[in-house]
Amino acid sequence: MLQMKLCGDLVLREKCAPVSDITPELLGTMDEMVKMMEKQNGVGLAAPQVGITQRFLVMMNPETNEIYRMINPKIVSKSNETCLMEEGCLSVLGADNLPVYAHVRRPSSVTVEWTDEKGDKQVAEMAGTIARIVQHETDHLDGVLFIDYLSGVKREMLMRKVNRRH
Repeated sequence: MLQMKLCGDLVLREKCAPVSDITPELLGTMDEMVKMMEKQNGVGLAAPQVGITQRFLVMMNPETNEIYRMINPKIVSKSNETCLMEEGCLSVLGADNLPVYAHVRRPSSVTVEWTDEKGDKQVAEMAGTIARIVQHETDHLDGVLFIDYLSGVKREMLMRKVNRRH
């Protein structure tokens, strides 16, 4: 049974190692992560959020409900154009156990390469909300949280709302 890691847990700050083999265990973990993500009304979940320091994630396109299972995802290009959108994270919860949100500026579109669950190479140009999600989730694989993009004052205000439990 996977368990959600919360802000303050050091695993969320680790740089993850590439996945070398697609094993039945890996696929089972990804299936369990999809269930967790859906149960918590999330749109993405990266391996470190469940305590695994490997480069894989699951995410959903909220416009089409398509589920992506990405192994070793890599953002290979980013647009110069940026946009400001609200972000939250299933690992950054307030006292009410719901995600806290803040506006974060990121590139509007990205090109992503990854290996799918069958071992096939995929590449996709993503824009809008789905681009936002893949950037947020791939950041997790490098130990970066969305709060790292906030100014010191904004981050401090947001962190006052965060219920830090270990």
